[in-house]
Amino acid sequence: MDIGLLIQLISGVVGGNVAGSQLGEKSLGTLGNSLAGLVGGGLGGQILTALLGMGAASAGGGGLDLGSIVAQLAGGGVGGAVLTAIIGMLKQNFAK
Repeated sequence: MDIGLLIQLISGVVGGNVAGSQLGEKSLGTLGNSLAGLVGGGLGGQILTALLGMGAASAGGGGLDLGSIVAQLAGGGVGGAVLTAIIGMLKQNFAK
């Protein structure tokens, strides 16, 4: 497994749980927040990596400089938080 993807997934789980703690009744619970964060972190991190051009081109050189690690943390965390918030809002709207 690529270390960059692992960073994105872990930061996505953290971002999902932070977002879930702020959503109140829209929270998906710890497991739901973690799963949504995991998926969102993977997707968000990969999208940000592709947009910033730090994908396959930098992978040949290791791709573990400080800038790419920070981008992977940010992309994963934000992606996890956003997907958790979206799913939480959808869950609340469908429950009505």
